[in-house]
Amino acid sequence: MRACTDCPDMRGPVIAGNPVLSPVMLVGQAPGVHEGEVGRPFGWTAGKTLFRWLESIGLDEAAVRERVYMAAVCRCFPGKAPGGADRVPTRVEADTCARWLHAELEIVRPRVLVLVGRFAIGRFLEHRRLADVVGEVHRVEHAGRVVEAIPLPHPSGASTWHRTEPGRALLARALERLRAHSAWSAIGGG
Repeated sequence: MRACTDCPDMRGPVIAGNPVLSPVMLVGQAPGVHEGEVGRPFGWTAGKTLFRWLESIGLDEAAVRERVYMAAVCRCFPGKAPGGADRVPTRVEADTCARWLHAELEIVRPRVLVLVGRFAIGRFLEHRRLADVVGEVHRVEHAGRVVEAIPLPHPSGASTWHRTEPGRALLARALERLRAHSAWSAIGGG
């Protein structure tokens, strides 16, 4: 995976989390512009917010990186969109990178997927609005196996969804669902 160069518009390096077998797999959208510098997923501003959320339910950043398998729909930085925001990967890029995520799901065999942000949620669940899926536990099938999924909003500083209602309450409910999940307890959270 680290040697992949299949998407010409994506910018390396390929970013991957620690190779840890875990009952919890966190799936994000794609690395941001700074993750290549630090060499790990959620290594910049959005990561600080995400790890603050996860610390509120029992695991600090170091523990999460040590005990949770961290993946993404796409593994390279997509570049900037016109206007300066990070570009959302295309469907073709996500489909091209899907082989890595599918292989990781087969190897790790998580009991719960923590889907971070609309793009990651959309790879596993059909939805129109975050309010329709955040705060609930969903059952998804992958390769004939059912796994539970707990969607979270994207922790981007540019997003106000998780800081205003109903997003704030739904985020709190989603974190409580994750805290209560047996897979989270198995890695020392709660």
